[in-house]
Amino acid sequence: MLTSLQNEKVKLVHALQTQAKARRKESKIVLEGARLIGDAVKQGIVPDFILYTSTASSDSLVSDLNSRGFSLISVSDDVMRHVSDTQQPQGIVGVFPMPHPTLPEKPERVLILDAIRDPGNMGTLLRTAAGAGVQAVLLSPDCVDPYNPKTLRGGMGAHFRVPVVERPWSQIARYCQGMSIYVADSHGDIRYDEDNWSWAWALIIGSEAHGASEVAQHLAMARLYIPLAAETESLNAAVAAGVILFEARRQTRLR
Repeated sequence: MLTSLQNEKVKLVHALQTQAKARRKESKIVLEGARLIGDAVKQGIVPDFILYTSTASSDSLVSDLNSRGFSLISVSDDVMRHVSDTQQPQGIVGVFPMPHPTLPEKPERVLILDAIRDPGNMGTLLRTAAGAGVQAVLLSPDCVDPYNPKTLRGGMGAHFRVPVVERPWSQIARYCQGMSIYVADSHGDIRYDEDNWSWAWALIIGSEAHGASEVAQHLAMARLYIPLAAETESLNAAVAAGVILFEARRQTRLR
């Protein structure tokens, strides 16, 4: 059993969990919990190594990972608490290669996230996008790191189901050329369910604090709003995205 916090693998996991710079330098991410790790392995992604505690040793996932010949290392509870990003560690973490997805050449459904800085919100947005059949998610330069531990947990495996890429606005504009580009705006001109989502489209979701940036507003062809009751000022960014994305999906299914 590995018990030292000074072990090189332990130090690597801790750095990957706490530093975006380390994740980019090593091109590796940490997945925590049986569900995320199992999901990644099912997608064919091979872990560099897995750390687990005795509390997880009887778990079927550990047995499955061991039978596949992956590198598994038993660690003490203290080590697991040190490398975990949660208050109540699930007893298993894995180091995986950072995804480098390829964008589809002619997408019909794209989500653009503009200055989304809350990791949990980002994760929920990615999970929603994957569930709504979005083909690519583009992140503006001001977004939070998509491989932040909280984002990975919130995404629930979405990172392995839909391409998520960070791009400057010039490349975002070029990639979405020829598409109908909308921005969600509480003071918009068009009701989200009164537009025609039959054509190739891209939807921009801006930050809750400041809304869509000037660059995003300039790129968009139209501003969409969601009618709200009871003098509600606005919706959470992830909730707003879900409402609009699933309306687009509904119209697509009716075609």
